[in-house]
Amino acid sequence: MTATTDGSTGALPPRAPSASDAAAEKTDLTAARRATARATDHLLARQDPAGWWKGDLETNVTMDAEDLLLRQFLGVTDPKLTEAAARFIRGEQGADGTWATFHGGPGELSATIEAYVALRLAGDAPDAPHMARAAAWIRGRGGIASARVFTRIWLALFGWWRWEDLPELPPELIYFPKWLPLNIYDFGCWARQTIVALTIVSAKRPVRPAPFALDELHKDPRRPNPPRPLAPVTTWDGLFQRLDRALHVYHRLAPRRLRRHAMRTAAQWIIERQENDGCWGGIQPPAVYSLIALHLLGYDLDHPVLRHGLASLDRFAVWREDGARMIEACQSPVWDTCLATIALADAGLPADHPQLVKAADWMLEEQVLRPGDWSVRRPQLAPGGWSFEFENDNYPDIDDTAEVVLALRRVEHPDPQRVDAAIRRAVRWTLGMQSRNGAWGAFDADNTSRFPNRLPFCDFGEVIDPPSADVTAHVVEMLADVGRSHDPRTRRGIDWLLAEQEPSGAWFGRWGTNYVYGTGSVLPALAAAGIPASHPAVRRAVGWLERVQNDDGGWGEDQRSYQDKDRWAGRGASTPSQTAWALLALLAAGERESEAVRRGVRHLVDTQRADGSWDEPYFTGTGFPWDFSINYHLYRQVFPLTALGRYVHGGPADAPLGD
Repeated sequence: MTATTDGSTGALPPRAPSASDAAAEKTDLTAARRATARATDHLLARQDPAGWWKGDLETNVTMDAEDLLLRQFLGVTDPKLTEAAARFIRGEQGADGTWATFHGGPGELSATIEAYVALRLAGDAPDAPHMARAAAWIRGRGGIASARVFTRIWLALFGWWRWEDLPELPPELIYFPKWLPLNIYDFGCWARQTIVALTIVSAKRPVRPAPFALDELHKDPRRPNPPRPLAPVTTWDGLFQRLDRALHVYHRLAPRRLRRHAMRTAAQWIIERQENDGCWGGIQPPAVYSLIALHLLGYDLDHPVLRHGLASLDRFAVWREDGARMIEACQSPVWDTCLATIALADAGLPADHPQLVKAADWMLEEQVLRPGDWSVRRPQLAPGGWSFEFENDNYPDIDDTAEVVLALRRVEHPDPQRVDAAIRRAVRWTLGMQSRNGAWGAFDADNTSRFPNRLPFCDFGEVIDPPSADVTAHVVEMLADVGRSHDPRTRRGIDWLLAEQEPSGAWFGRWGTNYVYGTGSVLPALAAAGIPASHPAVRRAVGWLERVQNDDGGWGEDQRSYQDKDRWAGRGASTPSQTAWALLALLAAGERESEAVRRGVRHLVDTQRADGSWDEPYFTGTGFPWDFSINYHLYRQVFPLTALGRYVHGGPADAPLGD
């Protein structure tokens, strides 16, 4: 690419291909075909007999630490589980004594505190070298007082922190009508499920006997929580800090009858949202806090709600060959299955292949056909989405729904009417979930209030669900695939995407890391919707991808791009998934013959293992930007296969479903 006189990026004039170019392309294509065949065989072999795929979902050791803390609080410890968790936690510690929240990342204070406490519960002595290093690092970063609210809540459960020194969140919040700021539906669904449970915990303020002291984690044990000045009252931070002080006063004065009724109402809200498998929302954080909240209200461990809830947590455990036990924050079978189906179909597997049909059958059974929390803002909309997890009927998401439709459209099913009916329900639901600005969020429409993020309580990551470029792109791609490219709602989504492009030419990635993911999502969507490769936005994006390509031919982006995009956007060690996202974008933009694509394909071919798989220790998924990172273990398989398949065979060519 070269810069034009106005500073924009334009494409160089095409160069006539030489004989050596043709020979190199033939060699690359042959190697890509072989790599595609190996990857196809590998992925087919990983399918469950029921029809689904699921890779491990790796996050960080706070999941494992909190699992031990929960069991300690409830009095259900198990020496075998404790040692297995401790083995995993020890194995994740860095040489400096810290724990990071993603591979290769810096030590993170709250994660290090929780890991340290978990190891103390497992019997590790505070003067052991690995523990002493961790404690010294924690003190050097301000000690427990500088940790996040959620970490200090866990410590307060055992008297290691004062409840009075935590932000207040009253259970009366459950009564706020949906038009009032800070009502529970102003929060994203993941935060909503967690916060409702924590209002009960905050009101009860329980303290279990601590098995040991944690003085070594305070900068000054005599003053564990030194006072801090309030922000000016004229700022949002200052206003909400003073609101929190008022809520602490209310905690002492709240009418007892009202408080008891509010807690019972919150408990009923929680119980109504327990899934058939015993979990809440298919994710770990709401489950652990819901169990604590209900137990505090008198539900004993033999009560069916708690018994099934505790049993559900065991299904989040991944046992490793060395005896370590890792806890997944959630499980991703629907997401993994639709992506695997797309990858295999784009790699040339026959559309009526029995394993694709079996995957389609499983996905069809998973469609959510009853209302959930999303219907609070869309009460007249008929259901029809898909969720991310095995069991999560309350919170289907728009991203999964779009990708499942794209997957189903690639399968030649023996009952096409059944498939078409499911797709029509999904399209109707997705269109109905469009936000006012023309774009789509993940779980709710118009979940854009900025007040929840201002609460002192909410320092644990993103707590709202505004529209994002990656989700909107997947929806646009799906709508184009079913023949709705010219639907006014699709065009509004396209206009929003074009307006969201960064000056660099990239798009921000909300649910994947980061600008490579966003750009890798948007360009295929624009191409599917008929935006020409010559469009200025497409050319700017191509130019950006070419500029950030690594010397080894791959692409990578570190999680730190969420904090420092000037330094890290599009920068990081090459990974299979991020290389594939860049290739998918470039192929959609008509760059198949470009040197950037050839180098990217060679990188995937050269880094493929003999069994057809790829290795990817780096985290390329996102729960909360920067605050919660994910390594989806199937990403390293499905996205490279999709990219190689489209390089070898071209893009998907399904006939559109009529409007």
